[in-house]
Amino acid sequence: MKIFTHALLSAAILTTPIAIHAQTPVSTIAPTLAKTPPMGWNSWNHFARRVTEQDVKNAADALVSSGMRDAGYIYVNIDDTWEGKRDASGMLNANEKFPDMKGLGDYLHARGLKFGIYSSPGPLTCARFAGSYGHEQQDADLYASWGVDYLKYDLCSYGILMDAAATDHPDQPNIANQMMHDAYVKMRRALDHTGRPIILSLCQYGQDDVWKWGATVGGNLWRTTGDINDTYDRMATIGFGQAGLAPYAAPGHWNDPDMLEVGNGHMTVDEYRTHMSLWAILAAPLLAGNDLSQMTAETKSLLMNKDVIAIDQDALGKQGDRVQKSDEQETWTRQLSGGAVAVGFFNRSTSAVPLQLSLSDIGLKPAREIRDVWGGAHISPKKDGVTANVPAHGVVLLIIKP
Repeated sequence: MKIFTHALLSAAILTTPIAIHAQTPVSTIAPTLAKTPPMGWNSWNHFARRVTEQDVKNAADALVSSGMRDAGYIYVNIDDTWEGKRDASGMLNANEKFPDMKGLGDYLHARGLKFGIYSSPGPLTCARFAGSYGHEQQDADLYASWGVDYLKYDLCSYGILMDAAATDHPDQPNIANQMMHDAYVKMRRALDHTGRPIILSLCQYGQDDVWKWGATVGGNLWRTTGDINDTYDRMATIGFGQAGLAPYAAPGHWNDPDMLEVGNGHMTVDEYRTHMSLWAILAAPLLAGNDLSQMTAETKSLLMNKDVIAIDQDALGKQGDRVQKSDEQETWTRQLSGGAVAVGFFNRSTSAVPLQLSLSDIGLKPAREIRDVWGGAHISPKKDGVTANVPAHGVVLLIIKP
């Protein structure tokens, strides 16, 4: 979600926070979490501000009945607009759409799922509900009492405080970025103090090259870009824009190119296959963003392709990267456990193109076995090459065993 303008938050600016400069280590809990990229569902892409407790329960039930839970989709994450008002003691209550947050957490856990929630280090969230500014430990304790397992912490209005500090202290050119780092450290420590293992998802749109410091402030994943939407152009801009970020991902901390749009209806099947394939090669979190209670068989097959999930969740934890680019075609590879390699040949043009891929050209040895992930077939390699036809905005995704 977008960062606020100054006008929207002028009444909420209090005082510039005092930096609490990060010490090492920030957290002993964070490195034990998210050993593979988190998988689950988030309410925002489809429901946005409309989400209710019943929508969340419906999503949970659909995760179970569809088989998605058993395929690895276990986090059920409520995004913005669940928040109500703080009472006289500063305790935050949920609003009328969520009458029983503890009960909702119990409902999810009883179904073998995990509970995710949303807040901001600023006074207000992106949708102008109460943020955690000045109430970090109080909110962390509250989340733990509800059984929360995952917190998406969205910069939102905190950016206004950062801008104000930069204006007030022109002699300290890095003060805004230091405040941002400190805000995430503060919440990481608050979460750890509860004693409950809670994943911390940093959502600050890639500012200050977050991939270089996200792990040091206790983040388990961090948004590398602005928001995705359900169009090929935006998905492709974000996904292919991840080239070069592979060295910063590893078990326990992941680059996050934002949630999935699969099943929301504005891309073709081939475009959604590109979306899933690229996110898997990127070792990206797989957080479905559609209405799970209304999924078609086609959407289920996209989200639950076992080979795609296996690539994404590979225990080696090495993010893939681009190895070849020519005109509107790109080749990406990802090293997998046991010496296997995932190879994605992506066609970004509006016409189908023939694929003639030489494994030696991308640094691979002749293959013993090649599996076409979306076609579901085993391919007999011809010498050291693979031939195929790649549809417009489509992909050929292979698992190659040398």
